[in-house]
Amino acid sequence: MKPVFVLNGPNLGRLGSREPDVYGSATFEDLVELCRSIGRELGLSVEVRQTDDEAELVGWVHEAADGKIPIVLNPAAFTHYSYALRDALAQRTAPLVEVHISNPAAREEFRHTSVVAGVATGTIAGFGLYSYVLALHAIAEALRNGD
Repeated sequence: MKPVFVLNGPNLGRLGSREPDVYGSATFEDLVELCRSIGRELGLSVEVRQTDDEAELVGWVHEAADGKIPIVLNPAAFTHYSYALRDALAQRTAPLVEVHISNPAAREEFRHTSVVAGVATGTIAGFGLYSYVLALHAIAEALRNGD
């Protein structure tokens, strides 16, 4: 099975208790199980990680680039200002799908800009945890097409 990293930035470990009106009531553990389950269905070996630390996230992106491992990435707050993350992602060697649980374009103005979108294969946002399901399907399709 092809490995895929599902990487999550700050505060996503608090799913279920953090602003459930925006992010839903599912927990981070629910997200992990969902991604692994969908991955198995698609023939992908999904590893889900979460960090509140920008340097750790950049390190994981380097690991993926070195291993030619596709990434599903929810950069969370790093979406809007982390040029270090953007520069690491620009080194990617496999498909990259940016995901968001909510729709940043329908929220506060500061959330409207993604510094990572320009180096991603695509972006999926606004479908709750189903954004991850769609992203994993997109990764599987890209791999089938040799991307």
